[in-house]
Amino acid sequence: MVRKTQHAYDVSERRACAVLAAPRSTQRYKSVADDQAPLRLRIKEIASVHVTWGYQRIWIKLRREGWRVNRKRIYRLYKEEGLCVGRHKPRRHKSSVTRPELTKATRANESWSMDFMSDQLFDGRRFRLLTIVDDFTRESLAIDVDSRLNGDDVAGVLDGIKRSRGALPEKIRVDIGSEFTGKRMDQWAYLNGVRLDFSRPGPRKRLRRTGSSRRSTFRGVGCAPSV
Repeated sequence: MVRKTQHAYDVSERRACAVLAAPRSTQRYKSVADDQAPLRLRIKEIASVHVTWGYQRIWIKLRREGWRVNRKRIYRLYKEEGLCVGRHKPRRHKSSVTRPELTKATRANESWSMDFMSDQLFDGRRFRLLTIVDDFTRESLAIDVDSRLNGDDVAGVLDGIKRSRGALPEKIRVDIGSEFTGKRMDQWAYLNGVRLDFSRPGPRKRLRRTGSSRRSTFRGVGCAPSV
């Protein structure tokens, strides 16, 4: 209010404070509180990777990483940084987030990639395939086929690979599909010490890159292909 009065009537700070009965010490006070720069940076880093997450899931991840902060502080910093995710925000805005260049794996079980494919049978029934590949050896670790696959199914397939191979990767590269960004996969990754790397391009970008002509069609007699 003092600043507005100064500009509106072209008077000094002393005169404006006297008219408004405002202490000059209040106008010249400079906060000595910590600006939380490291915490702000980490919140923005998490939000840039997990583009569908709100402040509550970011707070949970920070607590897992050892940050001793309460939920209200995360909410305040989250709003100040302009990271609020609208409930009805179009998905095209989410896929437009800039993603870093992918780093190449240097050994087996360092990094896996996981993605979905879909097609339909001759009678029009659609099915989905979950494919998991080791980024270094290019070994196909699993191909799971079903009419519907969700986060629980993905976690189940990964647990099966863990039992058969006795090992899991340091990170798994995925896109921002709901099966990978949901709470079930977030919980599985945390309990198994695996980092989900949301650096793979989204479905529309992959389609433009590969072209629809490369999609194969399974033509069976009322059943999906055996794998």
